[in-house]
Parts: sequence; C-alpha cells; structure tokens
Amino acid sequence: RLRHHAAFCSSPRIEALVIVNKHGALVTGTDLLNVSKMRPRCCWIGLRRTHLLWPILLLLLVGAALAALLPSDDDKNHASVLGMLRRAVDSNELPAKGRDAENKESEEPKFTIIIQTFNRTDVLLKLLNHYQAIPHLQRIIIVWNNIREQTPVKLWDSLGPHPVPVLFKLQDTNHMRNRLQPFPEIGTEAVLMLDDDTLVSVPDISFAFSVWQQFPDQIVGFVPRKHVTAGGVYSYGSFELQDPEQGGGDRYSMVLIGAAFFHRRYLQLFQDQPQPVRDLVDATQNCDDIAMNFAVALHLKKLSGGTRRPAGVFVKPVDLRNLEKDASSGYLGMWHRPEHLLQRSYCLNRLAEIYGLMPLRYSNVMVSQFGFPSYANHKSRG
Repeated sequence: RLRHHAAFCSSPRIEALVIVNKHGALVTGTDLLNVSKMRPRCCWIGLRRTHLLWPILLLLLVGAALAALLPSDDDKNHASVLGMLRRAVDSNELPAKGRDAENKESEEPKFTIIIQTFNRTDVLLKLLNHYQAIPHLQRIIIVWNNIREQTPVKLWDSLGPHPVPVLFKLQDTNHMRNRLQPFPEIGTEAVLMLDDDTLVSVPDISFAFSVWQQFPDQIVGFVPRKHVTAGGVYSYGSFELQDPEQGGGDRYSMVLIGAAFFHRRYLQLFQDQPQPVRDLVDATQNCDDIAMNFAVALHLKKLSGGTRRPAGVFVKPVDLRNLEKDASSGYLGMWHRPEHLLQRSYCLNRLAEIYGLMPLRYSNVMVSQFGFPSYANHKSRG
C-alpha cells in the first residue's frame, strides 16, 4: 500500500521492488519515482508544522501561569493583580504622589519672619512688600516698638490682598529683647529674624533656609562676628579682627541674629536664661544677639555631651543691603553710637562672668552658593 512507502522519504529505493496499489494494479517505476519525489516535500511540511507548535504551547503555558495569579471569585477585596503587587510594597517606601495638594503643601518646610521695628515705618513697608515674594514663608511677625503709636496695619490691609499674612505685635516697652519672645503665632520650626533696616535678596534667603535645614541646631546667618582674648580679657570685633595671641582673622565665633535663621525653641531658651542676662540686655539696650549665641553654645555643649560646637554657621550673602538711609525719620541704628563696640566687649566679659566660662567656639566654615541669578529689580530703587 502507498502509506507503507514512508521509507522512501529518507532513502527512496526502486530496485527489485514489486509494488501493487490498493486496486491491485502494478505500480510502474515511473510512478515510484514520482512518489519518491513527493514524499520529502510532505516531510518538510510536517517539520515546519512542528516548529510552529512549540511557540503555541509556550504561549498556552504563559497564559496558564498568568491565570493562576488572578484572584479567585471569593476574594473579598476583589483586587486586581496590580493592586496585589502594590500591597506587597511597604507604603512608607512609596512616594507621596497620591496625597492631595493641600496635605502636601502642609508638609513642606516653612519659616516665620520676625522683624522688630522702631521709628522706620516707611522702610518697614518697603521690606514687607519685598519679603512677600519669598517661597516657603508662612507668616511675618512685626514686633512694634513704637510705643503709643498706631501700626500701619490699616494701610497694609487696604492695599491687599497679600500672599503672606502680616501680624503686628504691640509692645509696652521699647526693649531690644522684645523680639526674642516665643510668640504663640509662630507655627514653624524655623525662624528668620531680620533687622528693620536690612534687605536680603530672595535667593539669599532661600539658600540660607536650605542650609539651616542641614544645621537646625545652630544659628545660620549672614553676619559673622568674633571675640578675641588679650591678657584674659575679651574684646568684640568683626570677622576680620586679628587675635593678638593666636593671629589669623579668617574665623568667627558668633553669627548675629539680625539676619539669621534659628530654631524657634531658642526663643524660649533665651527666656530661660538667668535674670542677670536679661538685666544686662535691658541696661545696655544691646547684646541680645551675643547673649543668644552664648545660650545656643551652652545648649549645644549639653547636646554633644560636653564637646563644644560653634553656635553658628556663616552663609556668605550675595545681595544684602542696609536701607537705614532710606528712612524719612533719619533715625540711625544703635551701632552708630560711639560706645557701641565698647558695650559689646563689656557684654562678652559680663556674660562669661555670669555663666562662669566662655562657651563660644571658633569656626572657619563659610557656605557659599554658585550660579546666583542677577536680578535687576534688587538693585533698583523703583
């Protein structure tokens, strides 16, 4: 029978074979030769079909495996495969993209500005307008030391709305240390204290705020100062002041709080200082910033187990200007008084006497930024 001729596919042979078809007729050599030519083609077609079968089987196996991952009908959560995979990941490791914008905004770090002012209302209004453009600013608190004078709050509100709320805190006495009160309206960890005649550019403030977030236990500001010792007596001077005993002027031991970030808990820390410290500040109407550096240095010493750390970190400003001459009142700051530096040297020695030691430590760290943008509006008077 012809179906028995499969052997011809591999080695067709026609010698000495007598083949009868199913009808009993003799198959000639020509017919055998034709069959031998046709059978290899049939085998090739079968081989090609076998190659196509394996990918189909593989797809069926993959489909079966994926079907096994699907939740059953009695899954009470009826979760999708994607949901099952998401639940396997710790929610703490996922980015908070699913939170609404309001919650996200509330979690962003912010800061509060405190400005103490006396007899410079026109400059104050200019500063308030300037500082409204600062990102991450939550509130501005104005410590109003103009006793028995009305604040410009009505004028300010009439020209609103303003992106940042401004709060005026009226004072009963004109004391330098009024600005160091732990006001309950402070709702941020960071406080930026500024003098009422100091204008700091927005990029400078934003950069300093980012630096403070790396050093939240220290005072991070733009104005460094130092103390020097000669014969056991302390003297106050600027950053470049040479130490007569050790030499070198490239270091500092204080950062003034008139243009600096610090943690709000240091406001209460200042209030907890010995009464002679507050009496010294009131008697001189000076040195509250020196006293704050002393308090922070002592606090850091306790935190580090007795190891002294610098109270402040100096950030080099790019655009910081004094607007004192712009005040129509003509009022000049206390640093113009001839006894100003003598008073501050006196405070250094008196504070060291009150505390029984000199806690201030020197530092030569200066943090500077690169690629500072050039803003023409910061340099114009319009």
